[in-house]
Amino acid sequence: MKSATFKSLPARKLPKTDREHAVLLGLVELYMKMNRPIGSQTLQENGFESLSTATIRNYFGKMEQQGYLKQQHTSGGRIPTGKAFRLFADHVRHQGIVEKGQEEILAKAFDREGREVADAISRAAEALSEEAKCAVFISMPRFDQDFIQDVRLVSLDAMKLLSVLITDFGLVRTETIYLDAPVSVSFLRTAEEYFLWRMNKGEKPLFANETEAKMAQRIYNEVMVRHVVGYANFSAEEVVRSGLSKLLSYQEFNDAAALARSLSLLEDEAQMRNLLRECCRQNDLTSWIGDELCPYVPPESECSVIAIPYRINQTIAGAVAILGPMRLAYRNIFGLLQVFSEQLSRKLTESLYKFKITFRQPQSGMEKQIQHETNLLEKK
Repeated sequence: MKSATFKSLPARKLPKTDREHAVLLGLVELYMKMNRPIGSQTLQENGFESLSTATIRNYFGKMEQQGYLKQQHTSGGRIPTGKAFRLFADHVRHQGIVEKGQEEILAKAFDREGREVADAISRAAEALSEEAKCAVFISMPRFDQDFIQDVRLVSLDAMKLLSVLITDFGLVRTETIYLDAPVSVSFLRTAEEYFLWRMNKGEKPLFANETEAKMAQRIYNEVMVRHVVGYANFSAEEVVRSGLSKLLSYQEFNDAAALARSLSLLEDEAQMRNLLRECCRQNDLTSWIGDELCPYVPPESECSVIAIPYRINQTIAGAVAILGPMRLAYRNIFGLLQVFSEQLSRKLTESLYKFKITFRQPQSGMEKQIQHETNLLEKK
């Protein structure tokens, strides 16, 4: 993909309806670059010299009636609505571009050896967020053959601790454990050694007394049972988020209420999963602009989500999405997502073959029952 710039058509040589269409597309692209209302003279000076300002204003008036443009005040320029951004996004849907060096930057983010598949996805999502200047969220399948590599026990208060399990694939899983009695920091360090010993990763530690030894065993049993149950029962994809602070660079999100409305989606994993699953069902680059995101975000949030699925060995495994303002650089976002999807698909497929691992999609309780019954029928 190559970088490109918008070139207006020779408007006077087009039929009237096509001239209006070209003017609208030109206004949207100019607004995305300038981020201020566009007047007829400004548009005329930026690629529409063949049209008079009076003609352009007439087009503006008609487009405003059709819901494509709006004005902040009577004498001001026009601002595109979500309907106009939708028209523009559809127009450039197959014109995705990447700027110089962007493809190499994303490729470098994937250029990591080792089994830390989940960690690689998270780091690549950060690189995508940096290049897109937007927030990113991505769904991940469950990778099998993932083993606990390390454990940390952190005291939250006298009677409560946080267990942190770190896996081979770079996943971090946490559980809150409530205690029967307060414990010391030295006990937690010894209990960590106990965990590793039980996993054949070290020598058996010595506790100060039998009570502490039984406490460590109880904590270990509780953490491991929760881990096994959570690992085996996989009903929802994990969602990784990155780059939320990138939204602060957009004027649209300088207002705290506007930022909160848009971020509400990124605080609701169920809603993020719904969008990513819909993208996977569409099996294509999918976008939601402005009010199309309702009810995922409150009305008038003026943000956009663009998503694309990725594959493992030709099977759709998840999707990655970008969230930003309606005033997105759609061509570049489309291009970046297409490149990211291709690189992620290739990286994960290579990793599964190289490290001999498999992956699973989530299943609800009903889906598991149906699968179980299907397996029984196949055996008969």
